[in-house]
Amino acid sequence: MILGINVTSPWEIVGLAAAFLTMFGFLPQVIKMQRSKSVGDISLWAILQFMLGIILWLIYGIHLKNFVIILANTVTIFILVAALILFIKYRSK
Repeated sequence: MILGINVTSPWEIVGLAAAFLTMFGFLPQVIKMQRSKSVGDISLWAILQFMLGIILWLIYGIHLKNFVIILANTVTIFILVAALILFIKYRSK
């Protein structure tokens, strides 16, 4: 059992690692945006495209009733919403 998730195969460990890395993959960019108060080098379209992909993954995870996919993509959406808020807040400065 890893993080309360019953792991029955090595592939589930791979899936958990991928989910963890994906969940927090955009977090360093959000931290940089907050600290620098600058988004001049950030693409709004990249944020929106990534968010759409994550939403589709979330829908897929819900369809499969796969907790790891649902959790990873829910956390990622919150991080991307934070990025979008920071983008809107700092784009005109």
